[in-house]
Amino acid sequence: MTPLELLWSGWRSSYVTGLAAQQDGASVFESILSSGRSDEETHIVHRGELVFVVMNLYPYGVGHMLVLPNRRVADLEELTPAETTALWATVTVAVRVAKAALTCSGVNVGLNLGAGAGGSVPEHLHVHVVPRWVGDANFMTATANTRTLPEALPVTAAKLRDGWASA
Repeated sequence: MTPLELLWSGWRSSYVTGLAAQQDGASVFESILSSGRSDEETHIVHRGELVFVVMNLYPYGVGHMLVLPNRRVADLEELTPAETTALWATVTVAVRVAKAALTCSGVNVGLNLGAGAGGSVPEHLHVHVVPRWVGDANFMTATANTRTLPEALPVTAAKLRDGWASA
C-alpha cells in the first residue's frame, strides 16, 4: 500500500467507538434513533411514526440521506404493509426535498440488501437517497479513492430539515 492510498479521518474513531459503546445489541440506526440526542446532533432530518431519515455520515455525495424503518428489519419482505407504505412514501418525499433544498439535477435511490450486496449495516435495511449534479464526480474518487464534499454535514442537514418542514 502506498501512502497516497491513506486518508486519515481521526474524527471517525470517536464516532465509531462511541456508537459501539452505546449499541448494547441494537443496530447503529436504532442507537441513533433512541439516543435521546437532538436531531441536529444525530443528523436526523425527519422522524415519522414508522420510519425516519438520517444523513449518511460517510456520504457518497452532499445530501446523502438514509430512509429506514424505526424498527430493525433486515429484508424488505419483513416489513409490515404499513412500514412498506411509509418507507416508500418517505423516499418519495426525500427525493422531492433533495431537489428543492439542494437544487440537484438528479437523484440516485437504492438499497443494498444483505452483506453479499455490499450492505454495511445488513441487519437494518435502509434506502439511500443521493442527490447528484451534472459533473459532480471528479478525479479524486478514481485516483485517490477519496470523495470531496463541498459542504459540511450539519449545513446540509439543516437545509434538508428546513426543506422537509415545507414539503
